[in-house]
Amino acid sequence: MHGFLRSVWNEPPSPSPSIRVWRDWALVGVLVPVAVLEGLLRPDLPWRVVSVIVTVGLVPTLLWRRTRPLLMVVIAFGVTSVVPLLTDGDAVETNTTVYLLLLVYALFRWGSGRQVVIGLSIMLGTVALSAFLDRLAPADAIAAFTVTFSAVALGGAFRYRAGARMRELDQVKLLEREQLARDLHDTVAHHVSAMAIRAQAGLATSASQPAAAADALRVIEAEASRALAEMRAMVRVLRRNEPVEMTPGRSIADLRRLAGRTPDGLSVNVEISGDLDDLHPPVGAAIYRIAQESITNARRHARHATRVEVRVAADDTSVSLRVSDDGDGSARPAASQGYGLIGMIERADLLGGTCHAGPNPGRGWTVTAVLPRAGAAA
Repeated sequence: MHGFLRSVWNEPPSPSPSIRVWRDWALVGVLVPVAVLEGLLRPDLPWRVVSVIVTVGLVPTLLWRRTRPLLMVVIAFGVTSVVPLLTDGDAVETNTTVYLLLLVYALFRWGSGRQVVIGLSIMLGTVALSAFLDRLAPADAIAAFTVTFSAVALGGAFRYRAGARMRELDQVKLLEREQLARDLHDTVAHHVSAMAIRAQAGLATSASQPAAAADALRVIEAEASRALAEMRAMVRVLRRNEPVEMTPGRSIADLRRLAGRTPDGLSVNVEISGDLDDLHPPVGAAIYRIAQESITNARRHARHATRVEVRVAADDTSVSLRVSDDGDGSARPAASQGYGLIGMIERADLLGGTCHAGPNPGRGWTVTAVLPRAGAAA
């Protein structure tokens, strides 16, 4: 039990909360006139002016509910607890103050563990104090606890859901780094093999052909530099100290195998242009895997699609990929991509490139990627 309480207390706040979005300003703009109208039209409202002032005055707390959740809860519940002392014990909360439940939700959705514990203590203490001073009937107290815990449960549920998705995304990125490490391993092995062969040739010809031995040393130096750069890149992409199974990677040459007609009748056309002879192997593998994932997504999610066009073009500095289908792009939600798109973006970013996906202006869906020829390790 002690360990559980400590873990709750040390729970960090949810990452990357939105500061303020247009919906927050719209909510404030709606609540203020609603509170004023309630003050004008509700006949049984006690302390009419004070009630409206308190209700309107607390509305701005919604603007900071994500970034300062505990402070906003303290302000809101502190004010609503102190004001009855100035109104002979009469409650001055209007029906509009139901928006304070958003502060409760935000505290459990975005706050840290210690903020949640402190805020919950303040809320429960406020309700208990009101019930003890007979400002709150037992039935009303039960209703208040029920509504408050509903907001608490909703905030906790969304927090758990967001955390689970973030852990899944981290796992996808980790797997992509491991796959890239496998591809980099193939390149390093190639360089080391070339060094060994050149070293053997240099030893064999060192006595009779010193110039050939010198050429072999220069090649070994170049290959060693490339291998060192590849190993540094491999270290950067690995996140954990676990053995990674090394398997042969794919290359742009394998893209042509994707051309043809899929079992479900989708036609795939592949076109490759430009000089790709000295393309960095991890870059070629990334182009292949992004194209493969894009075709798979088209097969799964592109409604009424009949063909997929794969275009690869290379220039002196970069390689670009464009994969487009003729499906109903407007009816294809981005969420349907699963985590494949996350993996594509992560792989492109690791190699110093970019990857984007989205619907075409007319019909269809397009994935584009641009990667430097030598990769980020060059």
